[in-house]
Amino acid sequence: MLLSERLQTFIALGTFLRSPGAQPELQEITRLAHHRNNWFTPDNTAKSLQAIADEFLTADKLSAWVARYPLASGEGSSSAPKTVGVVMAGNIPAVGFHDLLCVLMSGHKILAKLSTQDFVLIHYLIQKLKEINPAFDNWIEEAERLNAADAYITTGSTNTARYFAYYFAGKPHIIRQNRTSVGLLMGEEGEDEFEKLGHDISDYYGLGCRNVSTLLVPEGYDFIPLLRTLEPMVATYLNNHKYQNNYDYNKSIYLINGVPHLDNGYLLLTENDGLVSPISVLYYQTYQDQAAADTWITERTDRIQVVASAQGWLAGSVPFGQTQNPGLMDYADGVDTMAFLTQL
Repeated sequence: MLLSERLQTFIALGTFLRSPGAQPELQEITRLAHHRNNWFTPDNTAKSLQAIADEFLTADKLSAWVARYPLASGEGSSSAPKTVGVVMAGNIPAVGFHDLLCVLMSGHKILAKLSTQDFVLIHYLIQKLKEINPAFDNWIEEAERLNAADAYITTGSTNTARYFAYYFAGKPHIIRQNRTSVGLLMGEEGEDEFEKLGHDISDYYGLGCRNVSTLLVPEGYDFIPLLRTLEPMVATYLNNHKYQNNYDYNKSIYLINGVPHLDNGYLLLTENDGLVSPISVLYYQTYQDQAAADTWITERTDRIQVVASAQGWLAGSVPFGQTQNPGLMDYADGVDTMAFLTQL
């Protein structure tokens, strides 16, 4: 399949997802996704699909993206098509779509093991691609076993990553592990920045690797303004029984064990040297000065997906409110998936 054909197919998918006429169909899909997985509320699923359409599937963004790689120099792919086995994540709605996009745009075929948690959305997007361009029927296969693949991309926990590394050792691979994101506060932030940070923390119920689960704050930091700013989000999150169960459980554990914490009605804040906090919990650690903050982050780079900070205080960080709006070049674990694929 020509590069131009693949490009136009994904542009057409983006146009469809943004079109008013698609909304009844998309509403039904979001309903089915929610029925399959209660974490995938209709609002969150709609938000994810909108982000895919706006950040991944516009003609300008797709064209600029593929132009960065060797495949863009000709009409075909840079080498003979391979079959790439992809073990997809399922923690937030349609999270595996970027890998699907990378494999197909690089000119390879995909053998996809869909997550049971995100089956409805990814299966729907695959079927929509095939509907737009029937030639994709020969390029996309959903499978439970990936033995026939020439290369692999996997996403899972640190434990499953060790298994994948052993099992796929003889083939080219990208193996991703648990990561999370950090919010860096200077002590000068205002209410607007706190509101944006609240989305970095809580969007998709904090289930994504791009969700902020740890705050890095100056010593003696006053958390009350932040927690008060986020109080209006209480109803949104406690309205989900799965989230409320986690909140009630973690709160009871902290109370019974006498763990010092702050509580604004839906979010628990406690000092902890971990990075990945439980659902409904936000960890924090302190720093003395900017040099100490830089060192802290550098020492944990291999476990951090994104750092969010105000006013670009830290080089390479994203502004508050943007952690859940990745672009095409924002690769998981910082590994350039397209570069890997174009070198197969």
